[in-house]
Amino acid sequence: MAQENYIGRRKTSTARLYIKDGSGEFIVNGKPLEEHLNTKARVNIARLPLDVTELDGKYDIKVTVSGGGVTGHAGAISLALARAIDDLNEGFHDVLKEHGLLTRDDRMVERKKYGQPKARKKFQFSKR
Repeated sequence: MAQENYIGRRKTSTARLYIKDGSGEFIVNGKPLEEHLNTKARVNIARLPLDVTELDGKYDIKVTVSGGGVTGHAGAISLALARAIDDLNEGFHDVLKEHGLLTRDDRMVERKKYGQPKARKKFQFSKR
């Protein structure tokens, strides 16, 4: 199997994922997944497509992720991995879809508006 390239995005993060048959090595930006994402919760989010399809340990995965923060990185990796698994094994499409892993999470940070300190917060009102 040739090494494939898949893209996943979340907030302002973009993950480019390369997958090939192997022993289950998961490298993100040159570091192990656990070291890059810091917390168990984020690692679980990134690995969810592997856990759902029970393919843990069957592929070597190398990811280059940029932009945003570590939570965005976890979501971007998850989407890219789900797309890769869907492309490699058509039988897993329904399982991935069921868990909502093939849908891009389009929520973004709302922009700050002029005349306000933040996106929705208003300056304090004083009657007198």
